Amino acid sequence: MENTGKREWSGKTDGQTWMLKSLIFMFKWMNIRILYGVMACVIPFYMIFSRKAYKAAYSYFRERHGCTPLKSFINVYLGQFTFGQVILDRFAFYAGKRFDIKIYGNEQYLELIEQEKGFIMTSSHVGSYELAGYHLKATSKSINAIAFNGETETVKKNREKMFDHHNIKIIPVMEDMSHLFAINSALSEGNIVSIPGDRLFGSNKYTKCMFLGKEAKFPLGPFATAVQREVPMLAIFVMKESIKRYSIIVKRIDIPACENRRECMAAMTREFAALLEGIVNRYPLQWFNYYNFWE
Repeated sequence: MENTGKREWSGKTDGQTWMLKSLIFMFKWMNIRILYGVMACVIPFYMIFSRKAYKAAYSYFRERHGCTPLKSFINVYLGQFTFGQVILDRFAFYAGKRFDIKIYGNEQYLELIEQEKGFIMTSSHVGSYELAGYHLKATSKSINAIAFNGETETVKKNREKMFDHHNIKIIPVMEDMSHLFAINSALSEGNIVSIPGDRLFGSNKYTKCMFLGKEAKFPLGPFATAVQREVPMLAIFVMKESIKRYSIIVKRIDIPACENRRECMAAMTREFAALLEGIVNRYPLQWFNYYNFWE
């Protein structure tokens, strides 16, 4: 476990407030395929002007998946197109549209819901994890989701509106680290805490794991919390399958038998990295970390 500096990622949904509100309005009466088509024409401009994101995505396909230069270029476009679809789907959901969701491993989630003890759900920036909060029911427990505090007001308000109906609360990441008290309180009360497992924000401690053929830094926080609080953990991946269909994949990560807590934390981090690698190999276009993840 080591320390690191900040990563080059803003974590904020692009677009002016009026644009984001307009999207929600349009989705109330417009077929989502039309906006997909419009977006397909806009993506080349992002590839031209968002050079850091383009270089990171190109390197991901070229170096981590061994694609040729031409295929890497094409996959950058397709990956951006898929990312745009996921973002548009989010606003379509805000507008009342529904998607066909199939859950794999739901029995593991339901088993932990029935227990008195709280537990952790860890996620990653692949697919559309936010949709998990709308479909994994938790009437007996509240889901407390750790979220970046710099999102646009439109996204935050609509997210909170949707979450209110699904017993979900937002815990914003604060510079004074006060969100750690909220996490401990939620787990002490037997509730659920959702923490991203692939980005170093809020804490600067990490574990190095082999990921797609090269060492990468994964945050220690979610796994340290699970070990210290002795609570179960689930890895959740929500992947886009087609225009109107998503899959929610639930995998349990148990605390292993180790000589000390530090080894347990590292082992759980490596297990999550291996699960994420399997997902990314299956859905390579849905890797949405647009910076040098292997820095």
